[in-house]
Amino acid sequence: MRLLMYTLSAMAVIALAYWAYNENYATQQVLKRVEALQAEIGRNREKLSVLRAEWAYLNRPERLRELVDLNYDSLGLVPLSAGNFGDVGLVAFPRDTGPELKNPIDLSAQTPRPQQEQTK
Repeated sequence: MRLLMYTLSAMAVIALAYWAYNENYATQQVLKRVEALQAEIGRNREKLSVLRAEWAYLNRPERLRELVDLNYDSLGLVPLSAGNFGDVGLVAFPRDTGPELKNPIDLSAQTPRPQQEQTK
């Protein structure tokens, strides 16, 4: 009986050592993957900041003004003035098609509230 217990204990120790060995290497692989993802995130953030800087550089008001002046005739642009906008009174808004209310007091009556359970 004692020999059986020693053998089972030794096998349990070997099995646990094998499991711990595999978990150690799996954890190391996951940590390497996390480091690689963090490095990729850092590179992408750097690229994004460069793209934002380029966008801000390309949308400088002076540059856009020069482009407008260069392409004014070919684009058929007109100066912006108040006459370019219409009057609000000329907009055809849809008519209100709600139901006709004969007695609005009936509709505003309070509905009964559900009874709340009393806490004990």
